[in-house]
Amino acid sequence: MRLRSIRRRRAALLAIGAVVFLLLAAMVFVVGRSRPSAAVQPPTLELAPTPAATSYRDPVLVRGKAIGAKQVAIGALSVRPAADGSFEIRLGHAPIDTTVVATGASGDVVTSPLKVEVTLPRIRAVHVTAYAWAYGPMRDAVLDLAREGRIDTVQLDIKDEDGMIGYDSQVPLARESGAATSIYDAPAALKQLHDMGLKVVGRIVAFRDPTLAAWAWHNGHPDWVIQNGGGQPYSSGYGAIAFTNFASPEIRSYNRDLAVEAARLGFDGVMYDYIRRPDGALGGMQFPGLTESPPDSIANFLRDCRDPIHDAGASVSAAVFGIAATRPEEIAQDIPAMARYSDFLAPMLYPSHWHAGEYDVASPNSQPYDIVFRSLQDFRARTAGTTAQVIPWLQDFSLGVAYGDAQVKAQIDATYAAGYNGFFLWNPAVSYHPGAMVPN
Repeated sequence: MRLRSIRRRRAALLAIGAVVFLLLAAMVFVVGRSRPSAAVQPPTLELAPTPAATSYRDPVLVRGKAIGAKQVAIGALSVRPAADGSFEIRLGHAPIDTTVVATGASGDVVTSPLKVEVTLPRIRAVHVTAYAWAYGPMRDAVLDLAREGRIDTVQLDIKDEDGMIGYDSQVPLARESGAATSIYDAPAALKQLHDMGLKVVGRIVAFRDPTLAAWAWHNGHPDWVIQNGGGQPYSSGYGAIAFTNFASPEIRSYNRDLAVEAARLGFDGVMYDYIRRPDGALGGMQFPGLTESPPDSIANFLRDCRDPIHDAGASVSAAVFGIAATRPEEIAQDIPAMARYSDFLAPMLYPSHWHAGEYDVASPNSQPYDIVFRSLQDFRARTAGTTAQVIPWLQDFSLGVAYGDAQVKAQIDATYAAGYNGFFLWNPAVSYHPGAMVPN
């Protein structure tokens, strides 16, 4: 009896012990679950200042610290940070706006925007046509200006006022329309100029394009052409079928593709000229497919071109009328809007093109310093708040008044006095006055 009683007590104690053990284990589990676990901290990301580039083709080194990150990436490029979080990523060229992404061990992501400032070097340039470059004596005269330190840039035509492309472009529409030529060898020209330490800005005459306009009109694309009220090609002082329709997606793509091709060939910059509507009464023109105002459409064309051209390595600029600073509607050039999407604007300030009394200058053609200086004040005001520079086109030709070293130099001096340090000289015959340009 006693033995059975002892066994029963032992069994009861064991059962009670098991229950107590289970209760204690449950309490430990519950208490453990109720305690806050150590939170996983997302990585921290800090970028070091990135020096300004002088070209969209310059390589860029991005440095920083990403504490707690297992990977830092910019686009398709990625690295593993060092133990202290430091990292470096080398980009092949100055990027358009992009983002640095740091990823932590638990998958947490932290981002930081990356924008590399591109500060273009000074530009002192002369205009050179495709045929002038192909003709040895004219080419040598331009190169002599560079050898003497009078210029540091050559503006070389890509597509001219006739719509012809100076080199053998591979853009499909250029070839189909017959616009591509072999007047000069673009890679060879660029190498020669770059070997001399010169920059090259390629000029694309955008919407004045009689070659493409005529081809489009006769090949089933009338909507590619600006039309009059009767649905026929709009005739202007530039010809019966001279202006393509800036609202046409195909026309916009064509001029963008030419610029991207030029940038990839090695042109340092692309300047759009005739980036406007024809002058004349707006009521007499039709722009098939236009869904916004002409000035907005022109500015948005620059917006759409900017990033592809930058990404291909070149700057973007536009030649604009001098009157656009005060009368933008006359040719659909809204200067503040265009400046937002340009590295620089190049106002054509030729004294011979101003009316008497403009900016209170009695005779602009006889007062080149005064008209250039005063008109630049308006361009400074219109581009304020943007990053666009102003580099004016100046007159080195005679029209009504004989122009020589003194008249050309007066315009350059006025540009400097207005606070700008660069210029483009225009002479359709590609003949310039060296004495106007001080060696530097």
